[in-house]
Formats: sequence, structure tokens, C-alpha cells
Amino acid sequence: MATVTREPIGKLHDRILVKITKDDYLPSFETALKKYSKTANVPGFRKGNVPAGMVKKMYGQSAFVDEVLRTANRELETYLKTEKPAIFAQPLAMEYGSLVLDMNQPADFDFAFEIGLKPEFDVDLASKKGKITKYTIAVTDEMVDAEIDNISRRAGKVENPEAFENDTDIVYATYQACDKLGNITEGTEPTEDVVTLEQMPKTLGEQLRTKKPGDSILFKPSEVCTAEELPVFMKSALRKEATDMEAADSNYQLTLTKIGVLVPRELNEEFFAEAFPGAEIKDTATFKARIKEEIEKQLAQVSNERLQNDIFETLVHETQIELPEAFLKAWLQRGGEKQKTDEEVANEYPTMDHQIRWTLISDKLITDNEIKVSYEEVIADIKTKVMAYFGMKNEDDAPWMETYLEKMTKEEKTMDETYRNLLFGKLFAKLEKDIDVAEKQVTQEEFAAIQPAHHHHH
Repeated sequence: MATVTREPIGKLHDRILVKITKDDYLPSFETALKKYSKTANVPGFRKGNVPAGMVKKMYGQSAFVDEVLRTANRELETYLKTEKPAIFAQPLAMEYGSLVLDMNQPADFDFAFEIGLKPEFDVDLASKKGKITKYTIAVTDEMVDAEIDNISRRAGKVENPEAFENDTDIVYATYQACDKLGNITEGTEPTEDVVTLEQMPKTLGEQLRTKKPGDSILFKPSEVCTAEELPVFMKSALRKEATDMEAADSNYQLTLTKIGVLVPRELNEEFFAEAFPGAEIKDTATFKARIKEEIEKQLAQVSNERLQNDIFETLVHETQIELPEAFLKAWLQRGGEKQKTDEEVANEYPTMDHQIRWTLISDKLITDNEIKVSYEEVIADIKTKVMAYFGMKNEDDAPWMETYLEKMTKEEKTMDETYRNLLFGKLFAKLEKDIDVAEKQVTQEEFAAIQPAHHHHH
């Protein structure tokens, strides 16, 4: 009869020894051979009439090994389900040494597995009170004006004048290899590039300023580009590698095909309606106020992500948790399809350690605070996002919504991501309140300069 025992081999690191006897696996081995006899296809014999000796010779050894290992794993699983030790990952089979599984020599076998045990720990939120800051980024008039300029340009149109006026004018040009007199090299295809005048190599750009569509310039890349400009220009305009010095010293003809000037949209009711459908914005002041509101939403999200990261890092680094490092490194090295090297384990373990600590902490906080997300909340969140995406305020505007949501319930990835986002959103909201987060208003520049909590980890 099989026996299973457990003994410690390190901190939170145990060995489970599974001993199986012949009586534990031989009956299932014989049953497996009988199944093979009924299904084996052997030339010269009807199906189901293959001699037992031949079946055993052909399939016996692999069936024997399968049944021995299956029996050992079954006893291990039964033990884990009965005793319920809180373990990391799956048990890791230890080296079997000189173990020989031979169907002609059935015997009692010992199998050893190692497990890593989850530690007991406390999360001390009281000591974090007031020590974490939530930064509110102030929205300035300059930020609003810059955003208005961006969206009016994105919605603008390109006109094609006959001459360059500004550095931001667009250069439409073709490039083709030629000789020093401008005779096109036979068999070469032209390349095209579209950049602004200020993005051109400075020397080449200066030569272009006085040109009109249809005009050409003869040049050598190495003569019109600085060392910094050359690799970018070679790749963008000529489709050549920066290291192709032969091409860099060759002659090319640039032909200006068109000049483009981006004309921003006029700030009027038509543009306001396109930018914010259904908002009924009538004047520039209201438009600016709406732009400011949108920027505040975006910056609030950035600020909130930063706060959550600071809470995450603080709890991970300041919560005392002992981990079974020896087991976790062994599992990282041998637990996958391909065994990792010691160097790979050394490089990957810090990230694994970091994530395991957060998983333990967040699982405990979610359980202790009874944080839950219902199916209805998941569906409602998906619906809200869909309506926001299409700019709808009234559900009556989307008669297709129920069909769409029914489809989404079958999208496991979407449902799981939405559930986790809501779950951790609730967790961080609770932590923000329990930790009594301080608030501070900063400029965008000041926010960018603030080091994240425990940034030394990265």
C-alpha cells in the first residue's frame, strides 16, 4: 500500500516522499496491456487477436513506466487535496538518481517531490499613513492652447503653395542615383520621402528653400549631412543602411515634387461639433473649458497610475515576507519545458520575487477586506466603455448593445481583464483611504522629475 510522508528540508521548503508498492500499480499495468491487446494493429493478426506476449514486448515497457509514474502522481495529488498545504506553483520532482523502471523487475519505488510553502505575514497599513503622496498635476493655459493647436492641426488640411515659407512646410521629394552631371543611373528606382523642411539635413534644407516644385538638386549624402544627420537621412530618404559608405559618397538627384502647408482648422461651431459630438459647444471659451476638462481627466489618470505604483512598491518593499527562495529558484530553473541556466535564473528571479510578493499581499488584502466584483459590474463597465467610445449618452441610441454584450460575455480575455481592473481598482481605492494618502499639486515638469517610490529597485 502506498504511503506519503513529508519532511522539512529548508525554510518554507519541504520534501514529500511517495512510496508505492507493486500492488499499487501492477493491476493498472495489466489493465493497460489488455486495452492494447484490443486495439493494437499488427500485420498478420486480426485486431484484438494479437498474442499477449507480443503486445507486452511491443508496448509493455512504455505502459509500465506510464502506470508507475501515474500512480505516484495520483498519490501525491490525493495527499495535497487531503492535507491542503498552502504551496507555490506545483510540486517539483526531485532527481531520481539510480531509479530504474523495468517491467521485468517490478518493485517498490520511492519518488520525492519538493514544495515551497506560502508564508504567514501581516500587512501593516497603519505605519504607511501619510507617507504616500498623490500628486495632482495643474493644467495651465499653455497646455490648453498647445492641445487646441494639436487637434486643430490634426483636423486641418494640406495646401500646396509654389514656394517655401516656413520651417514647418512639408517637403515631398523623390531621390534617384545619378552621375555628377545628373544623368540617372540605369536600372535604379526612385525613392520617395515626406518630411518637414526643418527635418531635412540642414545644408540640403537651405538649398531647397529657394526651389519650386519640379526643381532638382544634385548632391552627395556625405557632403550635405553631418555625422548625426547621415544615418537618419540614408535610411529615410534613400532606403540605405547608414554603414553603406559607397552609397553615402555617391551622387543623387533630389526632385521636389510638391510643397505642403498644413492649415489648421478654424475654431468654429462646425469644428467644435466634430471634436466633441453631441456636446453642443458654441464658442471658443466653452471649447477651451472642455479641452481643459479632458486634459485634467488624462492627467488624473496618469496621477492615479503613479499613486497605485507607489502604493504597490511601498507595500512590496516594506512588508516583511519570507519566501522559500531555494525552491522558487529551483522551480524557475526546472519548472518549464526547457531548463534555464544559472545565469538566466539569476536575471529573472528578482522580477519573479517582486511579483510573488505583490500577489501574496494583494490576495491577502482582497480576502481580508472582502473585496468582490460581481458579474453585473463587469457587464456595466464594458457597456460604459462602449458608450464612451462611440460618444453616446443614451442607451436607446444603441439598439445593438444587448447583442454586443452577449458576445462579450464569451470573450474570456475581455471579461477577465475587466474583472481584474475593477477588482484592483476597488483594492487601491480602499488602500488610498486606509493609508490616508496626502495630496499635493505640482506642475507637469515637477511631476516628471519626482522619483517613484523605491525607484532603486529598478
